[in-house]
Amino acid sequence: MTESPHNSLDPEDWQALRAQGHRMLDDILDYAERIRERPVWQTIPDQVRSKFQSGVPTAPAELQEVHQQFMDNILPYSVGNSHPGFMGWVQGGGNPVGTLAEMLAAGLNANLGGRDHIPIEVERQITRWMSSLFHFPDTASGLFVTGTSMANFIAVLVARVRALGAEVRQQGLGAAPQKLVAYTSAGAHGCIAQAMDIAGLGRNALRVIPMNANFEMDTNQLQAAIEADRAAGQTPFMLVGTAGSVDVGAIDDLQGLADIASAEKLWFHIDGAFGAMGILSATVAPRLAGIECADSIAFDFHKWLQVPYDAGFILVRDSAAHYATFATPASYLRREDQGLAGGSPWPCDFGPDLSRGFRALKTWFTLQVYGTEHLGQMISHTCELGQYLKDRIQANPRLELLAPVALNIVCFRYRVDGLSAQACDALNARVVVLVQESGIAAPSTTIIREQLAIRAAIVNHRTTTADIDALLDITLSIAEQIHLSDDY
Repeated sequence: MTESPHNSLDPEDWQALRAQGHRMLDDILDYAERIRERPVWQTIPDQVRSKFQSGVPTAPAELQEVHQQFMDNILPYSVGNSHPGFMGWVQGGGNPVGTLAEMLAAGLNANLGGRDHIPIEVERQITRWMSSLFHFPDTASGLFVTGTSMANFIAVLVARVRALGAEVRQQGLGAAPQKLVAYTSAGAHGCIAQAMDIAGLGRNALRVIPMNANFEMDTNQLQAAIEADRAAGQTPFMLVGTAGSVDVGAIDDLQGLADIASAEKLWFHIDGAFGAMGILSATVAPRLAGIECADSIAFDFHKWLQVPYDAGFILVRDSAAHYATFATPASYLRREDQGLAGGSPWPCDFGPDLSRGFRALKTWFTLQVYGTEHLGQMISHTCELGQYLKDRIQANPRLELLAPVALNIVCFRYRVDGLSAQACDALNARVVVLVQESGIAAPSTTIIREQLAIRAAIVNHRTTTADIDALLDITLSIAEQIHLSDDY
């Protein structure tokens, strides 16, 4: 067989690749450095969108040409969550250190499914760090996943095995004598119901408990629901608390839920997608009292901690229960005491993925370079900005606050006296679209007590009071124009 250098994907000219790589790195760092000079988001022109309808390429292209396509047709039309004016959804802004770490991880090309190599030790070290932060035992297990949706799903599966035994993995739910039911708040993220669905338990097995005036799970109604299910022959097995609700950023009474879970012998899981990282903030951490009592916690490093996407995480107190949920013997995954097949148990023993990227590295870099004290101050500042926005809303008679500001999410609307509820909703919905299209700010909408709200989630570490002022100025200007024109 004749070997040819053209069979390799390595360049013939490494120096040329290096030079182009430096240009690409400079361009993306320039993007972050000068992000304020760009619109938060802009509509994708038809001619740009059409460029992504072509067929699969068969012939090679020059790297610099493809890079230019990125600069012209991809970079300007991203979702915009790196921009300080992005306040639409709870998405972190990333950070330049994490960008560089992601480059290193890509170059290393490590598969963190298993085997004995240091990248897995990095992930294990972060598990120990998180165990320390949340006062979990040193024996707790942890796993990087795509995001909290997957982390919550893993928690449901672990709780299911704890309730029914590992044989449920072989026999399925049809062989189980108990009808399992779980509980969460009406303010919980929809992925909790989705997790019940794909775990085979069914959405109807999730009891959605009403909220109190502070948008927290009503513990009295929770207790009543558990008692009613037991009386009906159902088997309560899991309670899911929320630390940072999707609509308003509310935190359930975690200590109260922990007490109920303990008394009722329920697996206590916390969806802390963004709120759990508030444990680093001196002002937020006291609000999380009781989180240390959880059996499992799901959260995202790519939200409040600003790690580049994606970096979700699941932390489980009982590593044996976690292992029993996923570990699968297979000849091609044979473990040894020595050599590359050592280092058991492997990450694939704690989750569904065998092929796993090195998500831990950008998180490891972020935690080390910035430190938890500075990261906690940044988190506190986003909450201070939430209070600043709340105060400005309450000072303006044209604006109305629609929910308490628990953390960094503010829900409000433009108000016109005498306008019907339907017309008011339509006006505010139109305002949000036009604000987004202005490129100045990007809020979103949600429904609060049957009213459409403008929702500002202040997560980005780059956001300042000037960005809050810009959001309100453009919102008021557009709302007044729409109201005067009746164009809604």
